[in-house]
Amino acid sequence: MVRDLTVGKSGRVIFSFCLPLFLSVVFQQLYTIADSFVAGRFIGEEALAAVGNSYEMTLIFLAFAVGCSMGSSVLVSRLFGAKEYKNLKSSVTTSIIATVVCFSFLMVFGLLLGKKILVLINTPSSLLEPSWVYLEIYLFGLPFLFLYNLSTGIFSGLGDSRTPFVFLAFSSTANIAMDIYFVAGLKMGVEGVAWATFICQGVSSVLALVVVGKRLKEVESEEKAPLFSTPLLKDFLSVAVPTTLQQSFVSVGNILIQSTINSFGPGVMAGYAGGIKLNNLVITSFTTIGNGMSNFTAQNLGAGKRERIREGEKAGIKMVWTLSVPIFILYFFFSPTLLKLFLENPSEEALASGKALLTILSPFYFVVAVKLITDGILKGLGLMKEFMIDTFSDLILRVSLSFILSSTLLGSTGIWLSWPIGWTMGTVLSLFFYFRGTKKLMEIQREYSDC
Repeated sequence: MVRDLTVGKSGRVIFSFCLPLFLSVVFQQLYTIADSFVAGRFIGEEALAAVGNSYEMTLIFLAFAVGCSMGSSVLVSRLFGAKEYKNLKSSVTTSIIATVVCFSFLMVFGLLLGKKILVLINTPSSLLEPSWVYLEIYLFGLPFLFLYNLSTGIFSGLGDSRTPFVFLAFSSTANIAMDIYFVAGLKMGVEGVAWATFICQGVSSVLALVVVGKRLKEVESEEKAPLFSTPLLKDFLSVAVPTTLQQSFVSVGNILIQSTINSFGPGVMAGYAGGIKLNNLVITSFTTIGNGMSNFTAQNLGAGKRERIREGEKAGIKMVWTLSVPIFILYFFFSPTLLKLFLENPSEEALASGKALLTILSPFYFVVAVKLITDGILKGLGLMKEFMIDTFSDLILRVSLSFILSSTLLGSTGIWLSWPIGWTMGTVLSLFFYFRGTKKLMEIQREYSDC
């Protein structure tokens, strides 16, 4: 269903648009959580550590997929808001071509160098082979990952957040069932976990592309849209490249942090693997809502309704803070119970490490939630330089502090403490850029009205 985000009460529009996005990412995270759950319960602690170790590398590839998705999503939103339907259709096909080129290059890169990178990040010899098995199958599934994320971005740009949710709800549920069947039933080990994800992502991506084609037919244009447009490619890349760089450097930073964690042994690695999955469920969910704010902002910017942007920011923060309350309670007070979902007989070290991570991070979800909402607005406004600055400040601070604090008496706890410090710095910068950017927009709006 194509939907105009420039009409209606801002709070209600954002809630009805972003809620399916939030639910979608919850189901999407079930892919990786199911992998860890099945690996930990049916194979063992070392299998969970292997999946968790490969997971940090998969985030680099996901960064490119998210960049392509955001580039298309913001571009489609602006063109839809401005009612430039011919260019809208052309932007979709241009984005698809650029995305195919991107994932083809990454597949070759990953297959040639992936195992060497696993060695470079201090993967224990006992975990090297299962980590590579999981990663190799993941690489062959990159076309599905990219095309699904691209389709989701196009749906969001058109104001349709419900269709991706339906696909993910179905495929994630199927993924859990296949995980259990391949691992517990067929005894395929870590390879079974990877193949289950591969198959389910493949089905969802094909279905999503088919429906994207149908949605575009609902958008009528007077002239036939060209298959490829260089100017639209530049607009696509202006958002996709900074987003990819941001996501990639965050992933590289996480790999550097993972290398520090690996030096503490399998127990801490397993605790971190379980805890970080739960943490990333929250961060990815809030980021997705922030991406929804990008669509809301871009559509209203294209339609010239700049006053709605600040209304949307308040509604977005209210939504993520409401979600933060139950998450904080669960993670802060019940983290051992949640971590035991991943390990049948967790070692004391693994349980203590995962609990420490979640206990330290969960109170600061209220802080980072604000950052991710305002970051989404910055992207929707096209303020990519400002978005990059606040994100890199957070990342650099987190990575450097993880090395410094972990080398003290704090040990692995020092790594966990680096997160809230970086989040706080990033939030301050993001708010500064947001207020400065929207102030300029309001001045432009007043000047336009006076004319």
